[in-house]
Amino acid sequence: MGAIKQLIRFGWEEAWSCLFAVAIFASLAITQLMTLPFLPRYDWLLIIFILMQVWMIRSGLETWDELKVITLFHLIGLALEIFKVHMGSWSYPEEGYSKIFGVPLYSGFMYASVASYLCQSWRRLKVDLVRWPSSLAVVPLAIAIYLNFFTHHYWIDVRYWLAWLVIIIFWKSWVTYEVNGIRYRMPLALSFMLIGFFIWVAENISTYLGAWEYPNQAETWSLVHLGKVSSWVLLVIVSFLIVATLKRMKGRCI
Repeated sequence: MGAIKQLIRFGWEEAWSCLFAVAIFASLAITQLMTLPFLPRYDWLLIIFILMQVWMIRSGLETWDELKVITLFHLIGLALEIFKVHMGSWSYPEEGYSKIFGVPLYSGFMYASVASYLCQSWRRLKVDLVRWPSSLAVVPLAIAIYLNFFTHHYWIDVRYWLAWLVIIIFWKSWVTYEVNGIRYRMPLALSFMLIGFFIWVAENISTYLGAWEYPNQAETWSLVHLGKVSSWVLLVIVSFLIVATLKRMKGRCI
């Protein structure tokens, strides 16, 4: 029973950490089921997400420092979206006034929700890192992973080489977290894979609700290829490395 209570408590903290992501799913579902007046769907989503962000700050659920990190991820994600849509990897077929280069501005919030989850869970679960590698290895690795999302369209895809580098660099690294005063630990590489898998699950829900559209989903919705998990794992690694590096530089909770 003690283990079950701990699991329930852990799930509760994780659910609160995913609040921004839950709001995104709810908004996608509502705007898919009903047509809102005056503005296209993409514009309403942008307004809803901005209001959600304002509420989270004013309510104290997120700090101003966390907002800075989330904004950084919004910009990083938006740049990636513009490039990927230009290359035909996926598309946003609906109309919207808030689209730039074919990408609605609300899309950056989907990346920001990952950063929001990392910051929230870090604070709620009192996350700590054991045997964190040197910044001389971490920073170039994060940059290389992010650039590969762009360069593999023109050069070879080195994601699996980068994945092996992650395993090598973080082989002895652990993440520790606290639930009801009890500390637990997990290999850092395993946490990357778990978060990446659940984002893939969320991606399937998002595409089903029309958040964006892959070429093979133009006629009818289909499951996103399982191979996309590797992309999400790498994106999670970039996100985690940025958040962890900023926290270590600041020396206190963001």
